[in-house]
Amino acid sequence: MAKNSVIRLNNVWKIYQMGEVQVEALKGLSFEVASGEFVAIEGPSGSGKSTAMNMVGALDYPTKGIVYLDGHDITKLSESQLATIRGRKIGFVFQQFNLLSNLSAMENVALPMMFQGISQIKRKERSKKLLESVSLGERLSHKPSELSGGQQQRVAIARALANDPEVVLADEPTGNIDSKTGRDIINLLRELNKKGKTIIMITHDHNLAKVADRIELLKDGIIIKQKRSKK
Repeated sequence: MAKNSVIRLNNVWKIYQMGEVQVEALKGLSFEVASGEFVAIEGPSGSGKSTAMNMVGALDYPTKGIVYLDGHDITKLSESQLATIRGRKIGFVFQQFNLLSNLSAMENVALPMMFQGISQIKRKERSKKLLESVSLGERLSHKPSELSGGQQQRVAIARALANDPEVVLADEPTGNIDSKTGRDIINLLRELNKKGKTIIMITHDHNLAKVADRIELLKDGIIIKQKRSKK
């Protein structure tokens, strides 16, 4: 394993039991993401992207194989240990935004910091700075219903950065917004990458995947092709 490896999957299988039928979502998936990379995991519906995201994001345990997160074998960690290391190392950006409707933008961004034991004063200061960094300084007290789709996704990105994670994992980050706003979100992810964040993006869209440094093409639960971007 490379010294600067952040995430590494080694022969990872994920098998779901659906009644009497076993569904092999991942079939020996192996790849590695180095610190500072921008990697896209691309694949059509049913290719295993969502399951791969769960493995990469340390959201689930593999049936077989090993997942390393920052050098730690997560298969040997308890649920609480896994949640702790995940909360510090990875920020998540989801297609559906997953903002809490009864909280303001600032409160949504502050929430992950609460789980890490950060004081209320520091939570407020950092939330404000993060929202200003994604051009939402005038929307601090607005609730999700008062924001456009693009603004909600920017709140979600600010929230993903709340605990200053090394990795930002973006699952179809432009799926629920218009194409122009989508370009703005991708540019924001690229800027974060230039500032040193490791970006892993899950997508079915090849044109979107091309903004990454490297594309891992997923089909039927395995990587069938790896290619470097020509951007």
